[in-house]
Formats: sequence, C-alpha cells, structure tokens
Amino acid sequence: MKKEKRITIMDIAKKSGYSKTAVSFAFNAPERIGAEAREKILQVARELEFIPNPVARSLSLGRHQSVGFLLPQDISDTLLNPYIIDVIRGVGRICQDNGYMLTIIPPLHNSVYEAVRNATVDGIIAMGFFIQDEVADVLRQRKLPVVSIDGATNLDIPSVGIDDRQAGYLQMSAVVSRGHRSVAVVSLPYDAYHDDGTMSMRTPVGKRREGYLAAVSEYGLDWDRDIMEFQCGVSYNEGLFIGERILGLSRRPSAVITMSDIVASGIASRFKEDGIVVGRDISIVGFDGLDGSYHQDPPLATISQPGEIKGQLAADLLFKILNGDEIGSDIIMPCRFVDNGSLGSCDEH
Repeated sequence: MKKEKRITIMDIAKKSGYSKTAVSFAFNAPERIGAEAREKILQVARELEFIPNPVARSLSLGRHQSVGFLLPQDISDTLLNPYIIDVIRGVGRICQDNGYMLTIIPPLHNSVYEAVRNATVDGIIAMGFFIQDEVADVLRQRKLPVVSIDGATNLDIPSVGIDDRQAGYLQMSAVVSRGHRSVAVVSLPYDAYHDDGTMSMRTPVGKRREGYLAAVSEYGLDWDRDIMEFQCGVSYNEGLFIGERILGLSRRPSAVITMSDIVASGIASRFKEDGIVVGRDISIVGFDGLDGSYHQDPPLATISQPGEIKGQLAADLLFKILNGDEIGSDIIMPCRFVDNGSLGSCDEH
C-alpha cells in the first residue's frame, strides 16, 4: 500500500496564495497576521485535512505546551496511591485552565536523570523525593523550572507542602493522649531516590517521625520500649500485608499510626477478617484525609491535607514562573487532625 503524502505548510501556502511565513503565523502567532488572511489559510488547511506537526510547532513556538509531573517511583507503584491521584487531578486542572497538557514522567530505566533529560515539557512538578545533583544539573542545562511537592532539596526550588513535623506530632499526640502506651508506627519509604545520609531527616517522612518522637517524649513514653516500627509502600495491599504482620506479633499494640490512609484501610480490612473491631479492640489512625477514608466503618481518624488543592497550588506556582511573574516564599498548607471512630481510648481495648 502506497503511503499518502503528508500535507505540509508549503502545500497550504501554494493553494492559499500566502507565503510559508504567513501560514506559520496563522497557526503559531495569529496576532502577527490579519484576521481575513488567517481565516483563509485555516479554511485551506481544513480542506486539505492538515494537522500541524507537534514537534515542528514546538520548535516554532519554543515551547511544548506541556507540564511534566515527575513521579518518585515506577508508575505502576505510584498510582496505587489515591492521594497521588488527587494531587495529579489538581495539577491537571490548572494545566487545562492554561491550555497546557500534563505529561506523567516516571523514572526512565529506573533513572530520574534519564526521565528528566528526555522529557518534552516546559516545566516540572516533582512529587515526593530529593532532587539529586545530577538531576539538578540537567534541569539547569535545559532551563526547566521546577516546583517540588512534599520533597526535600538543597536547591533553591519553590515548594508546596505541610508542616510534616507538626502533623506527626498531632497524630501521635491524639493517640497517646487517649492512654495508648503500645503503638505501631507504619512509616513510608523516605523516597525511592534520596541520599541515605542526612537528607532522610529532611524528607516529609523524616519530619513526621520527628513529630512522633516529640509527642512520645512529651507523654513520658520510651520510643524503643513502647513503639513498634514498620515500613511499607503506599497501597491497599501493602496495608493488608502489614496488618498480617501486626496480627502475628506476640505483643499486639493497642493503636496503629500510619502515614497513608490507603495503607490504614488495608490494615483495617485485615483486622476485620479476624473479627477485630477497629476503634474498640484496636485503634487505627491514617494520614492524608482522602474522601474514601470517611467511608470506612468506622470512619478513619486521619491527618487532613487536601491533595487536589496541593496540586493546584504547585501548578499555579509553576505557571507563574513560566510567565515570568514574581513568586513568594514556599507554600505551607494547613493540616488538621480529624477525629473519627477508628481511634478509641485505650481503656476500651
């Protein structure tokens, strides 16, 4: 089968009687050509069923009309977390309002550097990890503006997040103030690509743990004696797995604190399989404030930090940078503890 010839702007120029430059202006810079000429050119383009080449258009405009959302882990793992979906929804809404596409950028061949180096985007929103030097270098070389969400960095990059130390303190204080003296803490990975040195304590996970330690100390508990630590990925199935591990302990905790609502939901489901009543026999506290958390039975006590709003704020920051506008300091969103039925007093257990 013979391949059909691709229609080009030269074909439109010949048929319309306008120059190649005028045709280019009609598509890429309409303010530089008269309305009558542009309409005639576009009419010829429709007749010829012409679709602009996006690569050529990007070269002409000097931009891709796309924002990249850089994931901290493989896409199959990251998108199991509904909180990430909420953040992406917020970013996508602002991109749409600005006439931009949203490109999801997972690590390429397990390399964030390769992903950033090859991304055809005008700016990047990085979610939940430390931007290392080699990645910073390629961002600088490509002159790509970056906004960080829930990340740690030693670069001058604007960021959006919450006071994670305060959030951890609120979580742990809510639990130990109700008499719980044996607590399981289910942490998340610091991130997939962080430096294993001091940077770990600057990540949201590290800061939340600092808040836990402060509350434990304030209430007279001993971390090594009274707190059991677990770590897992962010998914419902990971929660089921941790729930199974907790059930197998010889000394079962009276409360479980997690850094993710979806993990807390998995743990609660595993407990229910064994007839354990959450909020009475054992307490569970989540983190994120997902809408689905309130559909748990009983509703999940949690730290509320609306992901969709966080995504919108980050995207707004990035577009200000792209438009050359002045931006202020980093954005620290408010968070609050939501007291629900999954957290009971220890004397009820």
